[in-house]
Order: sequence, then C-alpha cells, then structure tokens
Amino acid sequence: MRIRRCRPSESDGIQIGGVQSGDSIGFVGLGNMGQPMSARLGAAGFRVAAFDIDARARERASGKAGVEVVSTVSAVAAGTGAVILILPNSQVVREVVLDQGLLEALEPGALLIDMSSSDASETRALSGPLTTRGVRFLDAPVSGGVAGARDGTLTIMVGGAEADLADGRAALEALGEEVIHVGGLGAGHALKALNNLLSATSLLASSEVLATAIEFGLDPEVVLDVVNRSSGRSWSTELKLPKFVLTGSFESGFGLRLMLKDMRIATGLARRMGTPALLGEAVVEYWTQAAGALAEDADHTEIARWVAQRRETNGETE
Repeated sequence: MRIRRCRPSESDGIQIGGVQSGDSIGFVGLGNMGQPMSARLGAAGFRVAAFDIDARARERASGKAGVEVVSTVSAVAAGTGAVILILPNSQVVREVVLDQGLLEALEPGALLIDMSSSDASETRALSGPLTTRGVRFLDAPVSGGVAGARDGTLTIMVGGAEADLADGRAALEALGEEVIHVGGLGAGHALKALNNLLSATSLLASSEVLATAIEFGLDPEVVLDVVNRSSGRSWSTELKLPKFVLTGSFESGFGLRLMLKDMRIATGLARRMGTPALLGEAVVEYWTQAAGALAEDADHTEIARWVAQRRETNGETE
C-alpha cells in the first residue's frame, strides 16, 4: 500500500495530503452504499465525519464505531484533508460542492473523492472551480453493490492524478479489494457507466432467456446451473438471477432508475465519441419502458419481473 505523508496546512495545522488509519476523513452520502462504506472506514480506524441531507439516513448511520454524524455539509471538512462523496448523480454532487458550502469549507490542498456514479463530462467541468480553490479531485466509482460495500470487496475505478490516488489509497483500500487507476480525471466515471450498460444489457438478455426457458417447461435452477457452466454465463446468471430473482427478493440495493441513469450516461458518451452504441440505445429504450411500468423505487433486478409481466400481458415475448 502506498501512502504519502500528510502535509500540514500552513494556516492551522490541519493535515492536508495523504490520509491513513487514525486520520479524520469527511463523508457525504449515507444511502444504501454510503452507510456501510462509512462504517467500514470507521472500522478501519479512520475518524469519520459523516453527513446526509436525509435525517433518517443520518440516524441509521449514527452509533457506528468511528463515525460521527454531523449536521451540515461543511462540517465534514473540518479538521480533515480528504472528503468522500457517494451521491445519486452529478447534479447532486455539484449542488453539495458548490451550493451547500463544501468547497468553501475545504482547505487548499485537500482531496475530494467522488465515488458516485457521475457523468464524466460533469466531473471534468466541476474540476474548474475545485482547481481554482486548490482542491485536488479524484473520481472513484465502484462496482460490487451493497454486499460489496458492506464486506469491503468493491472494485474501485479511479480517475485522476496518480499522486492524488497515492494520497487517497489507504481510504479506498479500506472500502474495496481492487483499487484500479484507469486514467485521467473522469475516466473512472466513464468506465463505470460503460460497465453498467454492459451489465444491464446482460441482465435483460438473461431475463428474457430465463422467461423463455420457464415457459418451455425447464427448471430455472437447472437452466442457470447449465448456463453458468457454459459460454452464456455472466454476473447476471451467476449472482443476480439466482440471488434476487429466483428467490423473489428483488433486493440488490441498487435502483432500476439509477441503473438507467448510468446507461444513459454511457450511451451519451458513445455518441460524443462518435461510436454510437446501437444495441445499447435499444437496451436503454427497453429499460425506460420498464421504469415506466414498475414502482418508483423498483430494484434494478426487477427488470426480470417486467420481462415476465410482458409475457403475461402480451401472450408472447416481443
């Protein structure tokens, strides 16, 4: 593990630079992912100042070892040289940083790490005011879901300067098994969106295959067992379908509309790069239809429920 020494602020002695176990770290966003992630940092020995705009989320996070829940966004920056964000989208990230006082509260030289599934172009745009303030910036979205956040087994895709990653690595390694530098600022967010487009495409296709197999009279558990020993296997057939769909729980902890948001980021990126994702655009359309038919808080694995409902409603798959 590479850890750079913290550099004292000339103004007030606050530690600016690398963070390691025993240091203070700010954390904003205590939802399904953020709550277990902040708890893992506390368990790893960091002194975490955590905030969420939702009072219920703050209450759920309180009482965790090493985690102090604070009452304002700006309070997370007090006495620390690093702050982590995990928020719903780029708009919320921008509001927290620019409109709710976080940027003004950060010391020059501090490190801001956005672990949200944000839009890479918005991430790069946000770097302007951060640079003006002298705040360093990494984008570090994750893959692995709530279980990975709880167990510390996330894959973390980091964009930004290697020196800044060295300063934040100790905290990131408390959260994930794999911390991978994937390129310059925005690269992590771009790769996360592309990964989720691929994941969503696989889940939709696998759900359609499973629905057809069941209609034919095949045992779904046998179907997945054979597929997972064959060339059609994927994360969807190995984990999502058996754990969240066949059990009827549909509780992966990641919302359908959040998945759709990431998919749209990916297809938008493809258009801007001049490499239109023809299949991806079609898959986005189907997921959009599912979002219109399912509950507002539907889990993303409920795409399989929607596939089954279409079969029951239409009498055939389309």
